[in-house]
Amino acid sequence: MKGEGAVMEPRNIKQVIAVRKDLGMRKGKLAAQVAHASMKFITDNNVSEHSNVLRVELSSDEADWLLNGTFTKVVVGVDSEDELEDLVLKAAANDVQAHKIVDAGRTEFHGVPTLTCVAFGPDESEVLDRVTGHLKLL
Repeated sequence: MKGEGAVMEPRNIKQVIAVRKDLGMRKGKLAAQVAHASMKFITDNNVSEHSNVLRVELSSDEADWLLNGTFTKVVVGVDSEDELEDLVLKAAANDVQAHKIVDAGRTEFHGVPTLTCVAFGPDESEVLDRVTGHLKLL
């Protein structure tokens, strides 16, 4: 048992959001899509059977990130939908959650549902870096 006053080393947990640069989204649209992606892990992990109840099962990394209030996010760019889909496959191979955002196309994209971005994690930085560490900040 740890003694009183013992300080736990902070864990380096983050979420990485990869955004398609090829779509030429307006700044406000891009910001909204990133915000959607950041929250998507919560709804993707909802285990409630009731439409008006949210019951989320979190991994220890997700709980640490969400409940300790760090919310570290990194936003990176990709050049195409294919590159984004390749990252989703790479994430699955590395046991990293990927949360896709498909815009309905009502304000942009001429009514065509369009994959705009994907949130990876929250997870340990070194784990996420195996998937997205090569990408440049947006």
